[in-house]
Amino acid sequence: MKIYCDLHIHSCLSPCGDALMTPNNIVGMAYIKQLDAIAVCDHNTAENLPAIQEAADMMGVLLLPGMELTTREEAHMLCYFPDVESCRAFGKYIYEHLPDIKNRPEYFGQQQVMNGQDEEIAQEEKLLISALDLSFEECEKQIHLHGGICVPAHINRGNNGVLNALGFLPSGAKYDALEVSTKPQQPDMDLSAYRILRSSDAHYLENILEREFFLEAREKSIGALLDAICGIK
Repeated sequence: MKIYCDLHIHSCLSPCGDALMTPNNIVGMAYIKQLDAIAVCDHNTAENLPAIQEAADMMGVLLLPGMELTTREEAHMLCYFPDVESCRAFGKYIYEHLPDIKNRPEYFGQQQVMNGQDEEIAQEEKLLISALDLSFEECEKQIHLHGGICVPAHINRGNNGVLNALGFLPSGAKYDALEVSTKPQQPDMDLSAYRILRSSDAHYLENILEREFFLEAREKSIGALLDAICGIK
């Protein structure tokens, strides 16, 4: 079956995420756009996922728990997990590798932890968009050791796409798929060995994908979606 999805969305916990990117607003917009599944991947944290899961369960939208890591080289890497608990556990590991730099909300934006009623319950004080002290290859290794799957983010877009950050896709790591942006020039490399994901990287509600990108999956479930990303039928 076709699972229409947007697998790279930021909430208001990411300092670059708009204040309207609350759990219920994100899931509500996905519901309006008739998406079957979403992944909310905040920068170096998973602490808004419980509230987003609550909203997703209420509206019948499948939530794939995820994060967007910033590696030591300042390249972005998505990771997805089979449940919120394992993603949060990995998030706590990642937090220990985040430098102790305090966020400046007036400059970078607020980092709001929300509950299921879209109420702020905390402000994260560490700057979440800082680079970790883990390399690109080390991040991939730890994602897999913690039970997740690894997808380099928007590899052909921006300074944080790996092709611009490093100039190449490191061959010593295992990638379960690649996220490729449609607007910039397509990578001048053979990507036929990889599943290609197209996502919005939405920081504003209006940028969440319409019903346009889908994965073929055996059913509407997290396990089936993870398998579809990895090319497993």
